[in-house]
Amino acid sequence: MVAVSAPVDTAAQPLPDRLICDQARLSRDARFDGLFFTAVRSTGIYCRPVCPAPAPKRENVTYYHHAAAAEAAGFRPCLRCRPELAPGDGTWRRGDATVARALKLIDEGVLVEQPVAALAERVHLGERQLRRLFVERLGAPPLGVHATRRLLFAKQLLTETAMPITDVAMAAGFGSLRRFNTTFKDAYRMAPRELRRQPREAVGETLVLRLGYRPPYDLAAMLDFLRGRALPGVEVVDEQGYARVLAPEAPGHAAGWLRVGAWPGGEHALRLELHGTSPARLLPVVNRLRRMFDLDADPDAIGRALAVDPGLRPLLQARPGLRLPSGWDGFEIAVRAILGQQVSVAAARTLATRLAHRFGTPLDAAPAPGLTHLFPTPDALVDADLGAIGLTRARADTVRTVAAALLDGRVDFRAERTLEDFAARWVALPGIGPWTAQYIAMRALGHPDAFPAEDLVLQKALPGDGSRLTARALAARAEAWRPWRAYAVIHLWRGAALAAPAPCPPRKRATT
Repeated sequence: MVAVSAPVDTAAQPLPDRLICDQARLSRDARFDGLFFTAVRSTGIYCRPVCPAPAPKRENVTYYHHAAAAEAAGFRPCLRCRPELAPGDGTWRRGDATVARALKLIDEGVLVEQPVAALAERVHLGERQLRRLFVERLGAPPLGVHATRRLLFAKQLLTETAMPITDVAMAAGFGSLRRFNTTFKDAYRMAPRELRRQPREAVGETLVLRLGYRPPYDLAAMLDFLRGRALPGVEVVDEQGYARVLAPEAPGHAAGWLRVGAWPGGEHALRLELHGTSPARLLPVVNRLRRMFDLDADPDAIGRALAVDPGLRPLLQARPGLRLPSGWDGFEIAVRAILGQQVSVAAARTLATRLAHRFGTPLDAAPAPGLTHLFPTPDALVDADLGAIGLTRARADTVRTVAAALLDGRVDFRAERTLEDFAARWVALPGIGPWTAQYIAMRALGHPDAFPAEDLVLQKALPGDGSRLTARALAARAEAWRPWRAYAVIHLWRGAALAAPAPCPPRKRATT
């Protein structure tokens, strides 16, 4: 059964009530960081609700749902609380609503070289209708959201790194330094170089950036999930962080790598180290990591929605900061989902490691300890003899089928796809059943409502008395969890893993 998620934009969270915004601002409540912005008419500045500056008078304050709306009204970002560090509002950027899908496309850079009409076409709306929807929901048109996103990322790079301003302009998607300087000065009433008054020490080719989130955030559980599935040579996960090799950006170039861990001092942010990465690659890498580590989720909203089920309530109370762990690459997740059909997580990891070492690209020199291979591409597997690593004929055929389908466009990971459309395309492939399609949607797309109802652990975990629900009964019960069913999956898996004698229990029945 393929889950259906209706693309209804009214499902997104409205701006919190004025009284709630006032209370959150005055108490500097980090749970509301990024859910609204405070604009102060007397100063012309807009801030995060956690801004440490003295609170302005209430009559001078206007609240905006999106930073782009505040900038469209003529306000400039605060240099103290730095709105560029606020986590995104996941209620707008997740799921199948039109605004969510359009925002994901903007994050992927669709408006860097294409007009708004192209964006509107990809989400099946007219250009005027899309503009109206953005203004109604976010307070700014698509181009305004795109421009604010670029400028705030540039501001972060100017503030936190020693990158040359020309490289900052390129990283933020500006075609020329002159255009960047003009746009930045027009929007913020200062030249980019004015943020560079204090000298910054460059540390070789390493860049360090903050990736903000709203608390609570259970980094230990996130790393534990990733560690149990980590592929030796491709990624390294320990109790402090996650490291991964990055493919060379061009033939003959060296591979880069990254590491993500906690930001020191208890700040609500992860610390990203990037090594050997060009400016043009920075924003896509940051966006991918924000999805992978689920940094834009609103745990309070998700918890309230799932707590209606008494079977989930104790799990939510025990792990309020549990997030949805995605993967780095869609094809890699799809292959690993196929390898995981009917076997344990540990067995699937063994097969995936063999596959990566046999058919992946070995690096001439490891950029960091433990990083020696790139995961194979679809081209490398479409005709590969996968029986040599111990795959059954059926599994090998499915892997090759998926590689061919990605190359010819029958399936993809395009941001504008709804969950229903995505799953239907994958289930149409031989060897891919509903469990695999939903698992790929959950781990490759970070889709908050993906739900593999055929999962054995889910069917056994929810009753809690040793009995087992059918897939149909489980799916029916999970209707009340929309649009956050994937989070229920993670909570149930985590609860089952902690209760089981083995660290990684088998998860499912056949999906073919």
